[in-house]
Amino acid sequence: MPSKKKLFFLFILISSTLSIYKLIKITITARSPSIRLPRIPCSPKYSPFEPHKLTRHTIFQEEEPLTLKELNLLSSIIARNQSRNLLFFGLNPQFLPLAEANIGGSAIFLEDDFERIRKFHRKTYRNVAVHMVRYNEKAGKAYVLLKHGREHKHCSRKEIKYVGGSRCRLALSSLPQEIYEKSWDVVVVDGPRGDKPDAPGRMAAIYTAAIIARMGSGTDVVVHDVDRMIEKWYSWEFLCQENLFSAKGKLWHFRIEGSFQPDGFCSEKKVQVL
Repeated sequence: MPSKKKLFFLFILISSTLSIYKLIKITITARSPSIRLPRIPCSPKYSPFEPHKLTRHTIFQEEEPLTLKELNLLSSIIARNQSRNLLFFGLNPQFLPLAEANIGGSAIFLEDDFERIRKFHRKTYRNVAVHMVRYNEKAGKAYVLLKHGREHKHCSRKEIKYVGGSRCRLALSSLPQEIYEKSWDVVVVDGPRGDKPDAPGRMAAIYTAAIIARMGSGTDVVVHDVDRMIEKWYSWEFLCQENLFSAKGKLWHFRIEGSFQPDGFCSEKKVQVL
């Protein structure tokens, strides 16, 4: 039988060894970089996309990314039917996997930033094309242009038969011909940036999207950053509150059935901006 004194020293030795082991383990763990995996949301069963894989590093640094809920809404809109024609105002890298997954359809991005287009061309994407576009009006002119759109006859729904060649200042009349000729199933407005008064605004993009949508048989129009005044004003003015189908975060989804109201774009009262 070992004496009590020997047992006591043996206990002290084991305890000290365990303490040293724990201290070393804590030190190694503290020095190792931590990796946080994104939470995977419950995506709709019918959606073939995985928005949770589109993390912050996939976007340009100056942009605020779409949230997972916003991406889920957009992916569900695109996934409702296969082989869809998709038109994007703004080259947001978060949208590229959605466009690529549109098997049998086509996707066109309209971008005004040459540097973004240059980065895009470093890789090859299926069924995706990018065109350079120029926006002539700054965000600071939004109020003046809204009055122009209401008062100028060339901007009215009676005069707009074809966007190309239009004399309305809000119309993007120099886009590639196929933009005007093709029937678009989904139009997404997330460009130009429009985050400063001297930056190109989204007035013309929203107006042109509204015209293009009404030339088809039924188009889903999605506008991002509707917490900003310009996006909100112009969406109510030309896409119309009665066409608002769903919303999530800073994303509004309008369903345009392909016709103009008798007295203008919308049947309800115009937004007051005075």
